[in-house]
Amino acid sequence: MDDDASPLPERIVAEARSWAGTPYRHQASLKGVGCDCLGLLRGVWRAVLGPEPEEAPPYAATWAESPSTAPTPLVAAARRHLVPVMGPLNAYQPRAGDVLLFAFRAYLPAKHCAIVTGPRAMIHAHDGAAVTEVALTPWWRRHLAHAFHFPDPP
Repeated sequence: MDDDASPLPERIVAEARSWAGTPYRHQASLKGVGCDCLGLLRGVWRAVLGPEPEEAPPYAATWAESPSTAPTPLVAAARRHLVPVMGPLNAYQPRAGDVLLFAFRAYLPAKHCAIVTGPRAMIHAHDGAAVTEVALTPWWRRHLAHAFHFPDPP
């Protein structure tokens, strides 16, 4: 766990950026070895806040490919452990350290997550690539399904 006295969003962003270049590995969460988007989020949580609040269940890479109106395990876990951003998403102003969940089709549930690094950038692990920081483009904004803040450290 990070005992740095700098503000929480700065610690989250610094830790997320330290994962840059980590290869994509489905269900992994080891900096420099491999992770998926959830594994990146889990690793940042461990480094900044301490032990993970729950174990991530096994999941298939295609787990969110079917339409559903029920909250997915990803959204349900985010609601249990993160702080939802209030207000409409179309008015959301990205804040460093926030967690974003994306749905790639309007009729599909959220299945991808990223961490905001600045007003127009985020870091994520993408299938077939490595952890990378990218622009938070209009395309990403159109697919934004949920936004959360990390909770305050214990």
